[in-house]
Amino acid sequence: MFRALEIPNYRLWVIGALVSNIGTWMQRVAQDWLVLTELTDHDAVATGITTGLQFLPVLLLGPYAGLIADRFNKRRLLILTQSFMGACALILGLLVVTGTAQLWHVYVLATMLGIGASFDAPARQAFVSEVVPGTHLANAVALNSANFNLARLAGPGVAGAVIALVGTGPAFLLNGASFLAVISSLVFMRKDALNPSKPVERAKGQVREGIAYVKNRKDLLLIFFLAGVIGTSG
Repeated sequence: MFRALEIPNYRLWVIGALVSNIGTWMQRVAQDWLVLTELTDHDAVATGITTGLQFLPVLLLGPYAGLIADRFNKRRLLILTQSFMGACALILGLLVVTGTAQLWHVYVLATMLGIGASFDAPARQAFVSEVVPGTHLANAVALNSANFNLARLAGPGVAGAVIALVGTGPAFLLNGASFLAVISSLVFMRKDALNPSKPVERAKGQVREGIAYVKNRKDLLLIFFLAGVIGTSG
C-alpha cells in the first residue's frame, strides 16, 4: 500500500505536499469566510465571484501551463509557482491583520493565486513520474490522491479552529508559511535520484496537437467528462 514511500525523495515530497495542501484548503475556507462575513454583509454573489476568480485562470491557462511544464525543468518550475502562491497568501494575511484588506484586494489576490495554481498543477502532477521509477508510479499516484483528500478533510477543520481562535488573518499567514514545507522538500531532494523528462522543444501548434490527441482518445474524453461533472456539480 505504501510502496512508493520506499523512495526517499518521494517521502520528502509527500510530507511537504501534505502540509502545503492543508494550508491551501485553510486559505480557501478563510478566504470565503473573510468575504462573506467581514468584507460584505453575507453577500453570496461576492463570495461566488471570489471563488470564480480563483479557478477561472486554471480553465483558461491550463492547456498552455501544461505545455510550459513540458518545456522546462519541473522541479524548478514548482519552486517558482509555490513561492509565488505563498507570497500571495502572505500579502493577504498581512492586509487582513493590519485591518487594511478590501474586497478588491481579495479579488486580485484570488486571481493571482489562480494563475499560480494554473502553472503549478500540471507540473506537480507530472513531476511524480520523475521522482519514482515506473514500477512505483501507480502507487505514488494513488498516494498523491490520498494525500490531497486527507488535506481536503483536515484543512477546513484547521481553518475553522484558527479563525475561531485568532481570526482569518493568521489563517492566511499560516498558509503562506505552509508553502515552505513543499519548497524545502523540492530543494533538499537528491538531484541524482531524479529522472527528469527530456524538455519538449518549442514548436507551433503544440496546444492544438494536445487537444486533437484528447479528442481521438475515448478513454481520456470519458475521464474529462466525469471530472467536469464532479467538479461542476459535486
